[in-house]
Amino acid sequence: MLFTVFLVVVIGAGWIFSQAFGDSSILYIAVIFSLIMNIAGYWYSDKIVLSMARAKPVTRESHRELYNIVENLCLTAGLPVPKIYVVPERQPNAFATGRNPKHSAVAVTEGLLEILDRSELEGVLAHELAHIGNRDMLVSTAVVVLVGFISILSDFFMRSLLFRGRGDDRGSAGGIMILIAIAFSILAPISAMLIQLAISRKREFLADASGALLTRYPEGLAQALEKISKSPLPMRFSGNTTAHLWIDDPFDDPRGERYARKPWFHKLFMTHPPVAERVAALRGMKA
Repeated sequence: MLFTVFLVVVIGAGWIFSQAFGDSSILYIAVIFSLIMNIAGYWYSDKIVLSMARAKPVTRESHRELYNIVENLCLTAGLPVPKIYVVPERQPNAFATGRNPKHSAVAVTEGLLEILDRSELEGVLAHELAHIGNRDMLVSTAVVVLVGFISILSDFFMRSLLFRGRGDDRGSAGGIMILIAIAFSILAPISAMLIQLAISRKREFLADASGALLTRYPEGLAQALEKISKSPLPMRFSGNTTAHLWIDDPFDDPRGERYARKPWFHKLFMTHPPVAERVAALRGMKA
């Protein structure tokens, strides 16, 4: 449903801007540029994200328990074992990246390894492996392409208005269409961003459920999320562009109240569902 709404917004943006310009060639340029930019980002997403997080690869000898848990979960899930990394951060958190199960990686912070017991760590790693198994990177990339298309098109339209000559007056109908296009160029990127965030939140719920089914112990992930959400430690190296990848928003409430209920309007701009809702859903599952 969300992707259908997204496509409607994209088609609507293309039609409105083409009518305002009287020339549809800009649509093709915007689409090609957006596709090239985002496909390149998707292809090298794992290397880019791991570099941004300062992640370091680990071996079975250096992190035996971590390696064994990932290996056992992958065997149960029927997934190839991803590359395993540790991020030098005190905040407890984790993420998965990669364009497909054969080219994937799982990373956990040093802080996560310090505060979680084995069952909780299994829950977190199962959640991240569920992202890989559910091919959430593919979904995220498709969304980024659509958001990028709308943003580039809207920005180009607004900038082009500065260079339009007064001789380009197509009457009152043309003027009304330009006003509609201006309003749409402002609202469309906001709408696209909200849909992107909504898809991100839905995939988190799905990964929670898939991970709990993998371990057969939903309480492990529920307890881990509660511990992670209560940590007041900041994230040093993560940026807003990668916030949606972590198991919990690294920039949420620094007072350790990230698990509290939030107003519905605030939820629209969240990359993750409230921890309280995720924990309630996990504890409502039958083991």
